[in-house]
Amino acid sequence: MTNSLNNYPPAFHLLAKPSGATCNLDCAYCFFLSKEMLYPGSRFRMADAMLESYIRQLIEAHQTPQVNVAWQGGEPTLMGLDFFRRSIEYAERYRKPGMQIEYTIQTNGTLIDDDWAAFFRQHNFLVGISIDGPRAMHDAYRVDKGGQPTFDKVMRGLGLLQKHGVEYNTLTTLHHANADHPVEVYRFLRDDCGSGYQQYIPIIERLDHSDDASDHASANAPLSPSLPPPVTPAPWTSWRDRPLYTQAGDLVTDRSVTAEQYGRFLIGVFEEWVRRDVGAVYVQMFDVALANWVGEPSGLCVHSKTCGLALALEHNGDLYACDHYVEPAYRLGNIAETPMIELIASPQQQKFGQDKFDTLPRYCLECDVRFACHGGCPKDRFCEAPRSPGGGVGSGSPDGEPGLNYLCAGYKLFFHHIDQPMRFMADMLRRGRAPAEIMQVYAARDAALQQALAAAGRNDPCPCGSGKKFKQCHGRQAHAPTA
Repeated sequence: MTNSLNNYPPAFHLLAKPSGATCNLDCAYCFFLSKEMLYPGSRFRMADAMLESYIRQLIEAHQTPQVNVAWQGGEPTLMGLDFFRRSIEYAERYRKPGMQIEYTIQTNGTLIDDDWAAFFRQHNFLVGISIDGPRAMHDAYRVDKGGQPTFDKVMRGLGLLQKHGVEYNTLTTLHHANADHPVEVYRFLRDDCGSGYQQYIPIIERLDHSDDASDHASANAPLSPSLPPPVTPAPWTSWRDRPLYTQAGDLVTDRSVTAEQYGRFLIGVFEEWVRRDVGAVYVQMFDVALANWVGEPSGLCVHSKTCGLALALEHNGDLYACDHYVEPAYRLGNIAETPMIELIASPQQQKFGQDKFDTLPRYCLECDVRFACHGGCPKDRFCEAPRSPGGGVGSGSPDGEPGLNYLCAGYKLFFHHIDQPMRFMADMLRRGRAPAEIMQVYAARDAALQQALAAAGRNDPCPCGSGKKFKQCHGRQAHAPTA
């Protein structure tokens, strides 16, 4: 395979999985644990020769002064500290003059000790800690191989990162156990975890009818935009009975977040954040949205026009189109046989990235928030589009056009809700002022609302604008019985 240097992307993001899908946890919703089935008999440990080749090719392929070496799993810390020490040595050996190398690792945090934390601090790692909220919400699905809760181990690991001054962020998956509690989750991450940068990832577990082990009444119902996709009890809770997960099927498990839950979760977090934490706490989704409102690249493939530059490397050198598509149909090749950059620039991968836009249904193309959404991740596009873009999933007549995102209704709720404040913050940026000024606007608005509520009569329209009488809205809250 040959290609011109001009056709190669100057930079890309690659998640390397040195231990493959192996993990010391058994999170019920984890789509990646089953990927062990792709490599029967493997020890799931990246060999030293592959490690060196990976680091060398990654650095050589970048035409930019900055390279990110990103580790993920499974659980990458299972490789041990010596593996990562060697990775640093190789990075220094092949680093180009003037090139800056940044190191990131996503971990469940349970194996972090003082040695790990000191290593991360020494080499300026950015550590992503996976935590799903307060104890009960986290332990609902994030358990170890013995089915035991992991919250205390994660918090201990987080405490060691703080002790050693390691830069970290939090990654929180949204699912049935926590998606109805946005403010509680956000405040826990902000206050108890000290998280100044938060990512929220929706859990959407797809099933096809052959996976559905239950006699679910709606299991054979056709997908319709007037109804949410059929929900079925998850037929697996552990790696022991989990089949190979692929992006297929038009059912979702009961662990999955619903579209409306996702939208309302983001709104709940936004309403807390926009009043208190703009400029102090960074929520990935809000940063991505603001970039799209400003008209700059979003920095996240999910809400970019096209994708294809966020790939995954398995422990043996197999390169896949995306972390969510580690499955045979999306294997690009092996970097021991074909240079990494040629696989990334291959027609197969270019088509994968361009299809994100080219396969959008007309409903999406005509949508007023497409500039912010761009159809979401292709892995979640398994619904049919309504005929009209007026009301989101759940309205309009189906025209049979496939490719609508399962989260469409939630995206619409959220992006419409934040339109005005995003316009304000974008204007602040254009004028060279701080977006955090929006907190003053909200403070004044909230004070005026409190004055109006204090003056409202029981049968007056509620000043909040809900359309309800005061006694049926904020008045009912004010007169609620107390314990």
